[in-house]
Amino acid sequence: MMWKTRKTTRRSFVAAALLTAFAVPQLPVVAAAAVTVPALAPGAPGQTGTGTPDRLPAPTGKEPVGTKTLHLVDASRPDPWKPAAGKRELMVTLWYPARHQGDRNAPYMSKQLSKAWLGKEDLAGMRTNSTVGARPAGKPRPLVVLSPGFGMSRASLTGLGEDLASRGYAVAAVDHTYEAPVEFPGGRIESCEICRKYDLFPEVVRNRSKDIRFLLDQLTGPRSPLAVDARRIAVAGHSIGGASAVQALQDDPRVDAAANFDGDFPKEPAGALNKPVLLLGAQRSGNADHIGNWDRTWKQLTGWKRWLDVPEGGHMTFTDAPWLADRFGLPDGTPPDDVKKGYGTLHGPRSAALTRAYVGAFLDRHLRGTPSPLLDRPSPAYPEVTFLQK
Repeated sequence: MMWKTRKTTRRSFVAAALLTAFAVPQLPVVAAAAVTVPALAPGAPGQTGTGTPDRLPAPTGKEPVGTKTLHLVDASRPDPWKPAAGKRELMVTLWYPARHQGDRNAPYMSKQLSKAWLGKEDLAGMRTNSTVGARPAGKPRPLVVLSPGFGMSRASLTGLGEDLASRGYAVAAVDHTYEAPVEFPGGRIESCEICRKYDLFPEVVRNRSKDIRFLLDQLTGPRSPLAVDARRIAVAGHSIGGASAVQALQDDPRVDAAANFDGDFPKEPAGALNKPVLLLGAQRSGNADHIGNWDRTWKQLTGWKRWLDVPEGGHMTFTDAPWLADRFGLPDGTPPDDVKKGYGTLHGPRSAALTRAYVGAFLDRHLRGTPSPLLDRPSPAYPEVTFLQK
């Protein structure tokens, strides 16, 4: 990808902030409240200099996509990072097949959250491809839970979440409170309390697994806002969210498969794990430390498994960040090594395409029983993806 240099502007600030945003018994249902997400009317403010609204790449599936936001409270568990705050609160975005496609009016995030996450309101005008509050399609769907990277908003996985919903999955992306700025109803923002406390990463993985377990209780219970098939559940995540997905696979018997997007394992699985796992990484073929970390876990995976690498990618390849960087540009003076580490040399649309293709193929195989040659051998359609292990 050819990165254009330019003076640091409102747009380039977004990409700069994204570039530095990363570091590398069942609980009872106690509360679940739907939150109204403000919609953007067609033609609303929040446009780029091209005069057309910014919108994430369109989903590849055929089903209309609806979205809702949930505020969940686990009254059985104090918050692990801020006990004085009371019980554990979580914010969740749902994407799901809808009965009809209305205006694609769901915002990427609010002005308040964009400012808290990036220091600017730039992302508030971004639109997604979902209809706020659309009626879900009737039949139960396989469920996919998404966990973002450390310091990253759940919004960073919107492109993947919408695509999976368009292909017939119910999707829930969860923010892990105090591990990134999180917005709650009424505009309350909770900041990242443990950012840069990397020694806590093993505990982060354990607590995220508990968050995911609680979320599954909500979505498979009688008060679930969606019709989900509790017999077909997967968890996927970026960075430490990927390590947490594998931990949830081990901890919760309801989880059938897990995918890890370039996340090292601060806490390796305890003992053999005989369930399907996809490891989808970037630049790991030339990184001895990262290969060693995944190699130790690889040996403990005794079920179906794949280790795929994108040498031209970067740590953020499997999120919305490369596409946002393409749209907003990079500032002057960004070190080439930082660009390579964060984004690699793939354009955002290409990053999105290969992520959607391989994650979708993995889920189709293990939640629907539909094999795909993408997972059996290198594909000429995606020459950027290599098989490091099989």
